[in-house]
Amino acid sequence: MATFGRDDELRGARFTDADLRGARFAGADLSGAVMRGVELRGVELDSPWLFEDGNVLLVNGVDVLPFVEAELNRRFPGRAARQAEDPDGLRAAWTAVEGAWAATVARAAALPDGTVDEAVDGEWSFAQTLRHLVVATDIWLGKAILRVEQPFHPIGLLYSGAEQDGHDTSVFTAGTPPFAEVLEARAGRVAMVRDFLDGVTADELAATRHNPHAPEREKTVRSCLHVILEEEWEHHRYAVRDLDAIEARAS
Repeated sequence: MATFGRDDELRGARFTDADLRGARFAGADLSGAVMRGVELRGVELDSPWLFEDGNVLLVNGVDVLPFVEAELNRRFPGRAARQAEDPDGLRAAWTAVEGAWAATVARAAALPDGTVDEAVDGEWSFAQTLRHLVVATDIWLGKAILRVEQPFHPIGLLYSGAEQDGHDTSVFTAGTPPFAEVLEARAGRVAMVRDFLDGVTADELAATRHNPHAPEREKTVRSCLHVILEEEWEHHRYAVRDLDAIEARAS
């Protein structure tokens, strides 16, 4: 089976009458891709960046993004508030996040032992997803907003290539920590966000901070919080998707 990686030059490539059945694109940049007369039965597209400003996704000439957005908001009550602008709106948005995750963590805990460490299609397991959200909080609240010099909890799980963004990965725990420890670390970070939002003011939301991935660029405190909320909802969607798959396999 042919494999193409980051260094392969496929920009502008043309596939004519090619058989791509079962092909898998992970972390690929398909911006501006055009498909004409293609067979798309059973195709799955998953991209957390679909709803960035200016994006369109045309299917037979129809921009389907507004329909996808509305359906996701219906499936995940509270998701629509993730871009709230004022303190009260952000507090309500975080309350919705906490409620959604509490129900999903309870669902995962009720499944057979080991389920939380089970990966689906090479994605992060449920426990790994929670560990990554610990890191997301540490980066965007601890490092960016609060400007803590070393904000990372050792149980966190960083994305591939984090060193290239200037993050010290030596502080992180190797292996698979007990799920109880993951839950404890996660609860602490959830409380950190809640406590910050409880006292935040409109003026503080408008203050600027350095982007933790690109320090030469500035973001407002509000936009940093929007990133946290986006991370929460996207990874919650992944977690629910994978729990559905695990339960379907077991039935």
